[in-house]
Amino acid sequence: MQTWDQRQPIYQQLADLLAAQLLDGEPPEGAAMPSVRALAGRFLLNPLTVNRALQALGDEGLLENRRGLGLFVVGGARERLKAAERQRFLQTEWPRLRERLRRLGLGPEQLVWEDRS
Repeated sequence: MQTWDQRQPIYQQLADLLAAQLLDGEPPEGAAMPSVRALAGRFLLNPLTVNRALQALGDEGLLENRRGLGLFVVGGARERLKAAERQRFLQTEWPRLRERLRRLGLGPEQLVWEDRS
């Protein structure tokens, strides 16, 4: 069961979660998104909240509405998402992470790039 952070609007958290799934290729480009009703049932949310999350993804150019058919993942959505996430990571997350690593005295030799489990 999904838990929601009260510091951020739920629709935005859902949009971020769906964007992460799109980044992982689910659903693939050109495929239909699950319906508002299906997503509302899966995440136990009001359909209006789900609709707002889907609208946010549409506003970002990741989904297109095909009248009478539903919402579909547009071609190139995954690459667009990947580029935006890389940019966000490099501008916001990486500087904080680099500073934390510096404070802890951790260098590249202590960091394991690949999971060895």
